[in-house]
Amino acid sequence: MNARAIIDKYYPEENQLRYILLTHSKSVAEKALSIAQRHPELNLDISFLEEAAMLHDIGIFECNADGIYCFGAYPYICHGYLGADLVRKEGYPRHALVCERHTGAGISLKQIVDHNLPLPHRDMLPVSLEEQVICFADKFYSKTRLDREKTVDEARSSLLKFGEDGLVRFNKWCECFL
Repeated sequence: MNARAIIDKYYPEENQLRYILLTHSKSVAEKALSIAQRHPELNLDISFLEEAAMLHDIGIFECNADGIYCFGAYPYICHGYLGADLVRKEGYPRHALVCERHTGAGISLKQIVDHNLPLPHRDMLPVSLEEQVICFADKFYSKTRLDREKTVDEARSSLLKFGEDGLVRFNKWCECFL
């Protein structure tokens, strides 16, 4: 599988949005791979980890987030499942799960219903270790501050808007992956 070919298909122009996507995704992939290297006991699928990290945000162009040059029709919170739909169509259902399950520290069906989120009614929580590692690594990088990695405390603060459940998952990941 060539993640770059899929990115090129949906982001064919050299522009600011493509730059943001590639820079952010590379940072997430590098952090995920460094976790895998530090934790060989986890037996992570390295090639999948890199590919899925590069594709995890493929759906952002369909969303409206003008601060990162996204001018689509959907709220930004939808980028995960929209990207999952694209990646599934490309024939990569396992990679699609990473797209769908990486937002926040994952989003439960209960959260979707309780907060009336514009998402399909299903759990979108990372399940496999690879999904968890990519979700965790993603929390350290913003698409608006591409030049720096967040501290653990900054990552925790950014998760508060998604509720306590995500923070509990993140803290568990800190124990497992740091």
